[in-house]
Amino acid sequence: MITLLARIFIKSDNYSDLTVREKYGRLCGIVGILLNILLFVLKLLAAAMTGAIAITADAFNNLSDAASSLVTMIGFKLASNKADSEHPFGHGRIEYISGVIVSFLILLMAYELIKNSIYKIIHPMLPHVESAVFVILVFSIFVKAYMACYNISIGKKITSVALKATAKDSLSDVAATTVVLLSVLAGTFFHIALDGYGGLIVGIMIMFTGISAFKDTVDPLLGKAPDPELIKEIEQIVMCDERILGMHDLIVHDYGPGRMMLSLHVEVPYKEDMLKLHELIDTIEYNLRGVINCEPVIHMDPVVDDDAEINSAKQNLEKVINDIDESLKFHDFHVHREGVNMNIVFDVVTTHKYAIDDNELRDMITDRMRAIDPRYNCVIQIDKKD
Repeated sequence: MITLLARIFIKSDNYSDLTVREKYGRLCGIVGILLNILLFVLKLLAAAMTGAIAITADAFNNLSDAASSLVTMIGFKLASNKADSEHPFGHGRIEYISGVIVSFLILLMAYELIKNSIYKIIHPMLPHVESAVFVILVFSIFVKAYMACYNISIGKKITSVALKATAKDSLSDVAATTVVLLSVLAGTFFHIALDGYGGLIVGIMIMFTGISAFKDTVDPLLGKAPDPELIKEIEQIVMCDERILGMHDLIVHDYGPGRMMLSLHVEVPYKEDMLKLHELIDTIEYNLRGVINCEPVIHMDPVVDDDAEINSAKQNLEKVINDIDESLKFHDFHVHREGVNMNIVFDVVTTHKYAIDDNELRDMITDRMRAIDPRYNCVIQIDKKD
């Protein structure tokens, strides 16, 4: 259905285009609102027929999902607004904020379900079930499974954390309604009062879904590490010419889907024509814009590669670092001479959970380098990369 509606109303598969993204977000939001309201009405009818707290809880869960879809749709609309003087990088992060609001709505519903279900466990009662109730619950499971599928599909295509959060909620609803169905079956055919327990399980499942969705939407706001596949793609574009000796200090600034800035350093031979190198960097930035859909800023680091003494110091450093840990890497290596002494400046790349303390690692490298040559004075910057 979503595919057909997209062909009719959107007529484009350019998912990186902000207008197209907003239209997909609006379409998914409208379909989500209509389907969730339909399920709410049907389950409320089933709850009235049975008096089952689990079905009532599941019904209002669908009503909260309709509200979540509305919030998501509004978020897409606001996020598509163009940049202005107060927000030069656009409004894309509003989409993440809408995902946070959806997460809170999910958690609020989970709290109400758990509270009401505990009351039902303390005061158990067997629900009276008509055959129509089973049809409604099974229908709901299929509808929610479909909603999860299209939200996952569209969420991946347009890189939307809000739709991915909605998809997680729909998958949780599939499991939740299945639990409700099982509790109703147990009460009808085995006369076991599991209604309250079913509602409690539903509430706990929804709570974990809300926590997971909250983490997924907050991570981009806090500044999470870029995807390894993205880093690999950037490296392939940047390292396109033999004059690019290396790249480091890559930072990805995420201002919302389709609004990404990159800053990085590239190492180039110091004797090359600077005008030609500048032209090369311009070409790389142009390619990054076209392929990655970002705004890149590249800083050139000239590297001395024909000085025997500097090359010897670099080889010594490489040996020292490999002896400490072969997984360690260094970059941005350059040397400043002060009389007979040599200030060796470089960055060492570790992780946030690396076993050796930063200061201890600095001292270890410095002591071993001075043992090789007392003229070496190491100036070390520790880079964290997980």
